[in-house]
Amino acid sequence: MHTIEDLQNLMARLRDPESGCPWDLQQDFHTITASTIEEAYEVADAIERGDLDHLAEELGDLLFQVIFYSQLGKERNLFSFDSVVDNIVTKLVRRHPHVFPDGNLYGENRTDLQAKDEDAIKASWENIKSQEREEKGHKSVIADVPVGLPALSRAQKLQKRVAKAGWDWRDLEGVVDKLDEELNELKQALADQTNNPSERNESKVYEELGDLMFMTVNCARFLKFDAENCLRDSNRKFERRIQGVESHLEDLGGSFHSAESDDIDQAWEEVKAKEIL
Repeated sequence: MHTIEDLQNLMARLRDPESGCPWDLQQDFHTITASTIEEAYEVADAIERGDLDHLAEELGDLLFQVIFYSQLGKERNLFSFDSVVDNIVTKLVRRHPHVFPDGNLYGENRTDLQAKDEDAIKASWENIKSQEREEKGHKSVIADVPVGLPALSRAQKLQKRVAKAGWDWRDLEGVVDKLDEELNELKQALADQTNNPSERNESKVYEELGDLMFMTVNCARFLKFDAENCLRDSNRKFERRIQGVESHLEDLGGSFHSAESDDIDQAWEEVKAKEIL
């Protein structure tokens, strides 16, 4: 069976200036980031679909991205795979004092019940991360929230970071009321745009729609749901129902493209009704 050393050797050969792969030799940190994001989503997709038979394969593809970055870092004398491993082990030992009380990976474990208290563990984790941000010179509570995150995920992470700092909604009722307020503001902006079409009013509609989406994420966070996963599940539900509508229309001798809107509406309702049953 191949090892991590084999994978590192493979990567080095792919990047060999004289005998390596032309495509791999053209890549740099920036050009492979899109592939990294794609591979991470494919891992998540395999898990969400319950396709555990292919999960190891998808994890391998994601691991290859780490090896690729490590090779690029080694070539530029920035870092190596070993330093990547050392950094993550050091950080995780530091962030888990309830498991490694002496800061030693191979030290004695803590077994007292207080150390296993979930709320205390979360508070400790956030406190340690806050200290790490300060050590890096990040003074803002929302510092280092990655700009490249999907918009829903980043919105939730920004909100969570601010909430951890002590500024959050008191209860769910306030969140829902604010959601209604944002919806009404969007409705007003749409009415203004209809009555007075202008670039300024169109921009207002755009802004209010964004505020509504941001507040929807806030609602998901307050309910302890992951907004990105909520929308992904809704996407899958929509896909499933559309496929059901297509099958229904085909059974009737038609197709989605040729059917009238009323026929699609009826098929949609029948598909929904079958899901409830």
